Amino acid sequence: MSVDSGTGTGQRHQPLPIVPLRHWGRWLSAAAIVVFVLAVLFVLGHADIAYHDVPTFFLFPVMLEGLWHTVVLAVVAQAAGIAIGLAVAIMRRSANPVASVSAAVYIWVFRGVPVLLQLLIWYNLALAFKVIGIPGLFSVSTNTVMSPFVAGLLGLGLNESAYMAEIIRAGFNSIDKGQIEAAHAIGMTPARTLRRIILPQAMRVIIPPTGNDFINMLKETSLVSVISYVELIQAANNIASHNLEVMETLLAAAIWYMLLVTIASIGQHYLERAVAGGTKEAGRAQPLQAARKALATMPFAGR
Repeated sequence: MSVDSGTGTGQRHQPLPIVPLRHWGRWLSAAAIVVFVLAVLFVLGHADIAYHDVPTFFLFPVMLEGLWHTVVLAVVAQAAGIAIGLAVAIMRRSANPVASVSAAVYIWVFRGVPVLLQLLIWYNLALAFKVIGIPGLFSVSTNTVMSPFVAGLLGLGLNESAYMAEIIRAGFNSIDKGQIEAAHAIGMTPARTLRRIILPQAMRVIIPPTGNDFINMLKETSLVSVISYVELIQAANNIASHNLEVMETLLAAAIWYMLLVTIASIGQHYLERAVAGGTKEAGRAQPLQAARKALATMPFAGR
């Protein structure tokens, strides 16, 4: 933009200089973070902790056993929670009032009782029922069946199933009802509609919170240490009871937990990206293609 000078000669003014922003807030916050990190490192460096012993405890046989038990319990409990949660979510959406109310009560109970209390109830079930089974057919001692692993699986798995039911139900509710009505209009059964129309689209809503729940499950296995199940925390306590190096063994267990969570987070990232990519490529045409394919297999197709 040109502006004539007061003398009328038509000379152009020089452009205004660009003044860089200083961003003092960023520098101050960065300095505060650096100071805080250095202070934490200083405190940890002067703590009475034998850091050189941590790698030794990290690979102790009992620690590796606890690691294996932690992974197995987390995977099995999460799988059970997903399977039961799917069934409860379907019941919750059912037009049958008995099924819907039963599912709502199930969710209310297992979400309302703390998971630690559930673990203790299952582990001490023999105090209320000496034997379990079907009268007249078979019975077995409750103490024999209710091992620490079984009690942990029931406590963690059933608690997780209540949360998974709500996650799956939210995924189902994210689907446009018009697609479900269209599937029913062409003769698709509710089961086929669920398998071909609802689930493929609901997965992009279900997977992110499910991944977060599995990460929480890896850490919640530490609660099973109260019923003497040898997972990472119990393994660390067993080691510390012999050498009295409590902080060192706990740090070794903490490192294992961080590694497990990191691996699970990476897997969740790639799984979410795969589902999101498939959704973007298929778009809204995927349900329509599934409906057409299902229609072609119907007995009345081609009449």
